[in-house]
Amino acid sequence: MGFVAAGIHAGLKDSGDLDLSLVATTDARPVSAAAVFTSNKLAAAPVQVSRAHLAATAGRAAAIIVNSGNANAANGVAGYNHAEQMCVLTAAELGCPPEEVLVCSTGLIGIPMPFETVEAGIPQVVAARSNLGGTEAAGGIMTTDSVRKEVIHQGSTFKVGAMAKGAGMLQPNMATMLAFLTTDAAVEPTDLHVMLRQAVDRSFNRLTIDGAQSTNDTVIALASGETGPADPTELQDALDAVCHDLAMQMADDAEGSTKTVIIRVEGAADDLQALHAARCVANNQLAKCSWYGKNAYWGRVAAEVGASGIDFDPDRFVISYGGTVTASGGVAVDFDEAKMAEYFENRRIAITVDLGLGEGTGEIITVDLGHGYVDENMGKS
Repeated sequence: MGFVAAGIHAGLKDSGDLDLSLVATTDARPVSAAAVFTSNKLAAAPVQVSRAHLAATAGRAAAIIVNSGNANAANGVAGYNHAEQMCVLTAAELGCPPEEVLVCSTGLIGIPMPFETVEAGIPQVVAARSNLGGTEAAGGIMTTDSVRKEVIHQGSTFKVGAMAKGAGMLQPNMATMLAFLTTDAAVEPTDLHVMLRQAVDRSFNRLTIDGAQSTNDTVIALASGETGPADPTELQDALDAVCHDLAMQMADDAEGSTKTVIIRVEGAADDLQALHAARCVANNQLAKCSWYGKNAYWGRVAAEVGASGIDFDPDRFVISYGGTVTASGGVAVDFDEAKMAEYFENRRIAITVDLGLGEGTGEIITVDLGHGYVDENMGKS
């Protein structure tokens, strides 16, 4: 595909886990690049630096350097300088200009970066790069993730490979997540950005774990062009597919969760209203607790849709759990409790709300809320 990668333990994590990763072109030459960043106004220094570098190169990049274990966010001028210096050091090892290197960090906010550790690790991770290093790179970007998140898509003339991290603070527009996509298809930077934006909107921006948006969220796509131009529709479909796959992997690995829940709203006045209602349900803590309790308590879902501010007729909605109708015409419907209990043993469950008002549809991915989430987050900054 024209890319190499690596992941090492530089010393940012006391656990000894991998904490510094690199994705780069095989020959360290720049290729088409595009990125989507957090909309949080407290954007971390690496986000600011990567934005500036993409602007300076008109959407070209040769490498991405990533550390986990420290977000390098809210660290003032020193944090910005450290992010910039990570690019300088990486570029020196690769033999490319610093502005052709993008940088990402993930971890706790407001903790000064132990830069000497990163500085010593960069030559090591660059030296370790290989065309088989993707798995180690995926490990090096993990924080509270319990598993690596990777996917490969084979197109008719091209491939797309991707990795991501994220297990909590996931809320549109993205959050505490990083994702890196590479393809050997040829595509111009401006076109790649449009495609990536659509893929993100249809996947990561429809994932919410806890309604919290972080400071470091970044999705980057690199296109080497080795296999020549791809069919635009097929490439878009591939980018959509890998991003959706990664979003589902992040939901399945969300901190303390036991259920991945797909909320689908149909029959809304329009798609925007459907998405808004689905997101409101997905972030409702009472509904989340009912899913953790394996309870098809449709009243909490209906109440949240009614409170969402969209067009709503209390006498027309239908709610289903996994295809089993639990409410119709705004009132309860008898259903097989034993069958529903069996359905709730699945990791993934689907809840559909049909408003009966129009053609609008929208879908949001979320998870339940249980003791594990509180245990994981109560001591974090």
